[in-house]
Amino acid sequence: MKKFLVSSLVVALVLSSFMFFFNLSQTVEAQAVIKVGLVTDVGGRGDKSFNDSALRGLENWGAGLKMVAGVGYQAMTDAEYQKSIEDEAPGLLDRGIKKYNVEPLVLESKASEDYVPNLKTLAAKGASLIIGVGFMLTDAIAEVALLYPDVKFMLIDGWIDNPPVNVVCYVFKEQEGSFLVGALVGQMTMKNVVGFVGGMDLGIIHRFEAGYKAGLKTVNPAISILEGYTGNFTSTEDGQKIAKTQFDQGADIVYHASGACGIGVIEEAKGRPAGYFAVGVDSDQDYMAPGKVLTSMIKHVDYAVWLSIASIAENTFTSGHVILGVTEGGVGISPLKYTKNLISSTILAKVEDLKAKIVSGEIVVPATRDEYTAWEATLVDEEPPPEEKKPINWLYIVVAVVVVAAIAKFVFLKGKK
Repeated sequence: MKKFLVSSLVVALVLSSFMFFFNLSQTVEAQAVIKVGLVTDVGGRGDKSFNDSALRGLENWGAGLKMVAGVGYQAMTDAEYQKSIEDEAPGLLDRGIKKYNVEPLVLESKASEDYVPNLKTLAAKGASLIIGVGFMLTDAIAEVALLYPDVKFMLIDGWIDNPPVNVVCYVFKEQEGSFLVGALVGQMTMKNVVGFVGGMDLGIIHRFEAGYKAGLKTVNPAISILEGYTGNFTSTEDGQKIAKTQFDQGADIVYHASGACGIGVIEEAKGRPAGYFAVGVDSDQDYMAPGKVLTSMIKHVDYAVWLSIASIAENTFTSGHVILGVTEGGVGISPLKYTKNLISSTILAKVEDLKAKIVSGEIVVPATRDEYTAWEATLVDEEPPPEEKKPINWLYIVVAVVVVAAIAKFVFLKGKK
């Protein structure tokens, strides 16, 4: 009996020790730091748009850190973390965004020649996931991913056909968010002339243009649209120059999809009198000129980056393509923090109605210039309904005939006298 008890105690101790070390190893594994690299495009940190949104997804939402100038990373408080989501993405509060034990590794690209070396550097530093910000990194990621099969790569806005098993491409339905912008702008313009400033004249920017124009024409078929392209995503001066031209030509609202060039568009609107507005893009740019940025087309690059980080942390990474539109929380318009008081409830209700129709599939927004041209051809001004034919009132006719006959007889008899 004693031998049995001793044996039982030994087994119990062995099992307890095993479970202790197993749980300890699980805890250590759960707390293991995940190195996530990010390579910006040439716009870099501080563009207040595309790259800054990607950095927010990595540094703020993914890692719970904030970049302090001259200091480096500091931990965000829980209140700061929650406020970041509330301010930048109130529509995503129910998406389960949370921070992970992430170490951000960020390299800024000054020229396209930096892309491949930067990606290789991050792989050599042990990054589990490397994020390429922008379609201009497409070829670089396609090349470097093959050299590092054990590293996962996320490409934003680029499309690789049949991507390697360690690559996922995140793209957006920018046309849907831009459609909602157009629906708002088309109802708010007082001059019936509006503008669009694009960056490089490329297919991805045509999605913004096509959706915007479709939204405008949906609510205001007679509106005039001025268009211009800077040819780059970096020159604030070029953006301001085109915006000035469009405002001078009669536009009162100008929407940009031009990266850092858009800072110049907003500056130009800021210097104009009341009634002139810019529309921001990618991030919520309303704060850059409170009351002068009517709204911003939010493209949640931050959310896409967070999703990719979560896939590594939760071990759910899958290669291929992820497409984010209105339904998936990928695009939309800003919360109108500084301009909502200028917009009637009727206008806002119309925008919400159109959004619901996009979600339901009733509206399919054109994504290319050719699609927009075909879509525009289907627009037909509604003809006024034909006037309802009133039934003939024969009583009136009979009375009229009798009266005319009486007058004629009176005239005839008077003539005979």
